Amino acid sequence: MELTRRNAIAMGAGALLIAGLPVRVSAAGEDAIAAFTGGAEVGTGDIKLTAPEIAENGNTVPIEVSSGSATEILVLAMGNPTPGVANFKFGKLAASRFASTRIRLAGTQDVVAIAKLEDGSFVQASSTVKVTIGGCGG
Repeated sequence: MELTRRNAIAMGAGALLIAGLPVRVSAAGEDAIAAFTGGAEVGTGDIKLTAPEIAENGNTVPIEVSSGSATEILVLAMGNPTPGVANFKFGKLAASRFASTRIRLAGTQDVVAIAKLEDGSFVQASSTVKVTIGGCGG
């Protein structure tokens, strides 16, 4: 391939696009958190997120979330193109505020769970999952 001015511009534009992609993905996760919390402060506390440290296959990663007083729990995969993974809602008469599922991860990334508690406050827990075989398009 001959390096012409047109090819150099195209390669430079492609490099800028790829370099900016992780920022947009992270921004999508932050936007999802802001939409869920309404901009309220998120602390730590009454929420537990269980995820494996290493997932051999990103297509099926088992996770569990639980909280003693949550009315709603949002689960996000911060490195996925679409970070929203699951939203669990619990009624007043829920005997157990626990959920488990399998999620798909595009690669090694943080999984974040945010719980809205009965008093209206928000708490969060996160776990980094190392994926050895890609999930979303990998």
